[in-house]
Amino acid sequence: MTHQQTLLNQLREITGTTDIQLLQQALQVSNGDLAEAVAFLTEKNAKVPQQDETTYYQTSQVASDRYISVGSQADTNVIDLTGDDKDDLQRAIALSLEESSRAFRETGITDEEQAISRVLEASIAENKASLKRTHTEVWSDSPNPHDRKRIDNCPVGLKNVGNTCWFSAVIQSLFNLLEFQRLVLNYSPPARVHDLPRNQKEHRNLPFMQELRNLFSLMVGSKRKYVDPSRAVEILKDAFKSSESQQQDVSEFTHKLLDWLEDAFQMKAEEDREGEKPKNPMVELFYGRFLAVGVLEGKKFENTEMFGQYPLQVNGFKDLHECLEAAMIEGEIESLHSAENSARSGQEHWFTELPPVLTFELSRFEFNQALGRPEKIHNKLEFPSMLYMDRYMDRNREITRIKREEIRRLKEHLTLLQQRLERYLSYGSGPKRFPLADVLQYAMEFASSKPVCTSPVEDIDSSAPPGGTTGQHSGPASGPTTAPTAAQQQRVPIHKPFTQSRLPPDLPMHPAPRHITEEELRVLEGCLHRWRSEVENDTRDLQGSITRIHRTIELMYSDKSMMQVPYRLHAVLVHEGQANAGHYWAYIYDPHQRSWMKYNDISVTKSSWEELVRDSFGGYRNASAYCLMYINDKKPFLIEEEFDKETGQILSGMDKLPPDLKQYVKEDNELFDKEIEEWDTMQARKAQQEKLIFTHTALKLPQQDPEYMEQPSPTNDSKHLQEDTERAISRAAAEQEERSPEALLNAAIKLEYARLLRFAQEDTPPENDYRLQHIIVYFIQNQAPKKILERTLLTQFADRNLAFDERCKSIMNVARAKLDLIKPEEVNMDEYEIWHQDYRNFRETTIFMTTGLELFQKTNYVEALMYLIYSYQYNKELLSKGLYRGHDEELLGHYRRECLLKLNEQAAAMFESGEEPEVTTGLGIMNELVVPCIPLLLIHDTERDLLAVEDMRNRWCSYLGQEMESNLQEKLTDFLPKLLDCSTEIKSFHDPPKLPSYSTLELCERFSRIMAALGRVPTEGR
Repeated sequence: MTHQQTLLNQLREITGTTDIQLLQQALQVSNGDLAEAVAFLTEKNAKVPQQDETTYYQTSQVASDRYISVGSQADTNVIDLTGDDKDDLQRAIALSLEESSRAFRETGITDEEQAISRVLEASIAENKASLKRTHTEVWSDSPNPHDRKRIDNCPVGLKNVGNTCWFSAVIQSLFNLLEFQRLVLNYSPPARVHDLPRNQKEHRNLPFMQELRNLFSLMVGSKRKYVDPSRAVEILKDAFKSSESQQQDVSEFTHKLLDWLEDAFQMKAEEDREGEKPKNPMVELFYGRFLAVGVLEGKKFENTEMFGQYPLQVNGFKDLHECLEAAMIEGEIESLHSAENSARSGQEHWFTELPPVLTFELSRFEFNQALGRPEKIHNKLEFPSMLYMDRYMDRNREITRIKREEIRRLKEHLTLLQQRLERYLSYGSGPKRFPLADVLQYAMEFASSKPVCTSPVEDIDSSAPPGGTTGQHSGPASGPTTAPTAAQQQRVPIHKPFTQSRLPPDLPMHPAPRHITEEELRVLEGCLHRWRSEVENDTRDLQGSITRIHRTIELMYSDKSMMQVPYRLHAVLVHEGQANAGHYWAYIYDPHQRSWMKYNDISVTKSSWEELVRDSFGGYRNASAYCLMYINDKKPFLIEEEFDKETGQILSGMDKLPPDLKQYVKEDNELFDKEIEEWDTMQARKAQQEKLIFTHTALKLPQQDPEYMEQPSPTNDSKHLQEDTERAISRAAAEQEERSPEALLNAAIKLEYARLLRFAQEDTPPENDYRLQHIIVYFIQNQAPKKILERTLLTQFADRNLAFDERCKSIMNVARAKLDLIKPEEVNMDEYEIWHQDYRNFRETTIFMTTGLELFQKTNYVEALMYLIYSYQYNKELLSKGLYRGHDEELLGHYRRECLLKLNEQAAAMFESGEEPEVTTGLGIMNELVVPCIPLLLIHDTERDLLAVEDMRNRWCSYLGQEMESNLQEKLTDFLPKLLDCSTEIKSFHDPPKLPSYSTLELCERFSRIMAALGRVPTEGR
């Protein structure tokens, strides 16, 4: 790239100016001095009226009155580069250039490298600081290694080790290019650098290359569901030593990453091919060439330049081809095609060589000079899954120029047709306009209405009271008003819309002409009919012509000769959030499964083109693509698996790895296997201990049964059960002829079972849940085995707290004797304990749910949240075993969601106050309560939960466009990445709240009361 072209690109990036002539004028005036050129352009821009830009930024704010301004002062430390004070401007430029120059002289490190260092240091610091955070902010691995175990050959995720989702997205996209994967895995460092690296590049790149190999090998053969990339990120961080300036765009990291890989492979290539020009596989994979053909001040030039990631502007374009067309032409290009010597300047780009992997950077960030900060462009931009690059190739230059000229001519014609059509569809001279065909139709309807002979106001009695009722009085009338006139006697009755079922027959439906003759009406109707027909025909013709031109333009490059360079979409890197905060993930196509996969940190899930379009095109929520990776569809080696040369079988898993990496992965897998083994041993030991304790308790000490079945002494919780048991015994005694204790016990158990069976089969409202009243109802509804039911009922009748009359005591003793006689093989005690534990979990979940809903109704959302969160999670576990194991999941999900939204509103209101204690409390609520719960809403991908999360995020993102004090801006910038993190990895919570002690009767009453109260809420309110 020429020096002048480099300066032009730098100027364009710094000032945002795209006018090539203006940029060249600035360089000419400044004699190539970048600082003076910036000053020249800034002064030029300052003279341009800013009204349109201001209007644009005002209308781009979130359209909601609830989002108010935060704070009262703008950042006073920012130097105004848009005003008239040239001293400020010159000082800012001079300071910037001097600082940049001084830093480079002292350290030998460029500004770009320093900026990258700052973000990486922030990422690592975030990771280290997380160890000191409160429970709710920590990214924690599940203690159960089985939860972290890879299933079959599912792709391996990457752990987010502190704002490193950008790293995960880029690395996964490259790793899934199998040719790139092979190059990295099979890389071996040059032999001469094994002893000591010669320079900084070798000192930095070679260790990074080794860590990347290790990381890739784990992604190939690990038994873990996800792996930790910390060591590779640490090396990236250690490569730079600076702590100033602002965060750079993530695309800079991708550039630098490929640069380092290129350097590492270049060292190896130079060693392997001494005497020959070495070939660098990174260059051959990712770099192409284009020919810059242009005119500069009337002089023609041609330059060949190399490119890697090709930058494209998004703003003002609707699809990728429009972006590319604009990027390939700069300035005024008419002089390129004419023989005349012109003073105009401009250039075209024509690709001479495309790389196998073609990457486009979509520039979705602009610097808002009015606000002094970058802003994200959320405009929709469509891109195809198959991209044909023929029209941009140098070999097709002439035919493309012909087609572009034809398209230009068609678009000019299209513009004229659309302007003409607009005149038909928006007719009129005032602010309100209507389709001309409708105007003629309305005129026809008016003319055809039944003529009226009176003024529209003459038939209304001005003396009538409001409401349209006539002024009739029951008392005697006096004065001249009492005598009705002839006109009043013939008055048309007034229509009363709320008291009359239909219009009076004499009242006209529409305004109508006062006087019109039959001849006038006939002529007028004839004209209006004819004109309307002509207008409709003209409109149809225009619409048809516009559609045909659109179709012609779409098919302009569809002939086979222009479909010879196909590139298939391989990966889409997505950013959600705003310019200075957000989350990254990637969609990558799996050609073997023929489906899209979503790589979101540790989560790797199957996706679809529809989901990709929703998240990547933009214009929907705050998510959009910032990088597109296409691969040459005629080079299948890029994504083809490697074959064993001897057997011809596809190499997969560990077979892909060279010996050193195979050993590395083997050792890591052994560590993981050992962790699983230790976990299983520990769990088996716990289970054995619990089993021994339970068996001892159940068989040797039968008097200690579950607390909801029996209490050591009479309490409120056991009285209802005792009363039910005693009633069953009394009824059995009254109905049973045989009076032996065993006969009475059998009869009483049958009566009690019949009663509970009726409860289990009864269709009751939500507030009357019989499962809470008796465990047997729960067991019946969930089809527990008969032996479990029998033992549970026997336990009920063996209660020592039954009445002390001889009959009950004898029945209790028989029940206890029967329990002692039950052999272990007759009733599976493990199964028995599981069923009773499930019921205990059901009661516990109900207490969580009842307490949470009660607190929610009292608007105590902070305390309510954890109860609702845990009740939802526990209830979901219960429902996984059966439909009647838990409560209404939709109801619990609704109140969990509503509680989070209410807390979000409270926290946002506190932040908007601008008061330090309020702001701190509000952000504390978000960090400690709301943010840790967001993955719970995202993980199941239900529409209402996703919309709730989006609503919460939009509320906070709306503050980015508002002025606020610097300390608030700093806190918001620190907080937003946590809120916008889309990972579904569950963060650890506080321990579950302590549950209050409820008797069965009290629990039933409180549950019934809160459910009845919720039942009075309209359905749409829930």
